[in-house]
Amino acid sequence: MSILLPIYTLWHREVVRFLRQRSRITGAFAQPLVFWLLLGGGLNASFQPAGATPGMSYVEYFYPGTIALVLLFTAIFATISTVEDRREGFLQGVLVAPVPRWAVVLGQALGGTWLAVLQGGLFLLLAPLLGIHLTLASAVATVGVMLVVAFNLTSLGLIIAWRMESTQGFHAIMNLILLPIWFLSGAFFPATGAPQPLRWLMAANPLTYGMAALRRCVYAGGSVAPGAIPALAPSVAVSVAFCAVTFFVAVRTATRSRV
Repeated sequence: MSILLPIYTLWHREVVRFLRQRSRITGAFAQPLVFWLLLGGGLNASFQPAGATPGMSYVEYFYPGTIALVLLFTAIFATISTVEDRREGFLQGVLVAPVPRWAVVLGQALGGTWLAVLQGGLFLLLAPLLGIHLTLASAVATVGVMLVVAFNLTSLGLIIAWRMESTQGFHAIMNLILLPIWFLSGAFFPATGAPQPLRWLMAANPLTYGMAALRRCVYAGGSVAPGAIPALAPSVAVSVAFCAVTFFVAVRTATRSRV
């Protein structure tokens, strides 16, 4: 119980602070929605995803990728609070408490993960508008995959945030790392038909497998096929393994960080 209390407290603080900042809610949810409508609508008439079901529109293909983008933006907005907490002195107060660093990192990661899944779940409600029929099993499986992907992205954001001294530097590094990871995950375009160097990068990208699992779960209850992507079981296995790696590195970074 002595460990669970600080974890819960940090999780609760992230949630309360997020709900009190409406600009974060708008930015994390509306920006991917605008991307989906503008890019999906603009490319819908001219882009047929390679290896996808004949007749699948680009709006349908880009929909699971937009869910991943919601998780990505929420992870960025959630982990930037670590940089702000250092500047305001809150993080120093947390670290002098008799609490292990892994509990601090876990509380931060769970807070960002919960917020990301909440907004991703809201975006999931738009699926019937595209004719994507979610069964109870596919919806539960999709939320489960979103939990894993969101924890991955939040932990990766914490690895960067614990090293940063300013929000400007944090944004620069996050845009340099996380956005290319998202682009090369199969969210924006499929690996089928891509140049060979890009296909190698996509195969080495851990988020590719989280994206594949998300896509298979979203399309599991309907007539739309997920396309030529990795199978569900190995995709989930790789994503869970990446969870363990990113969390371990985040804890190591926090342990070595001087605040």
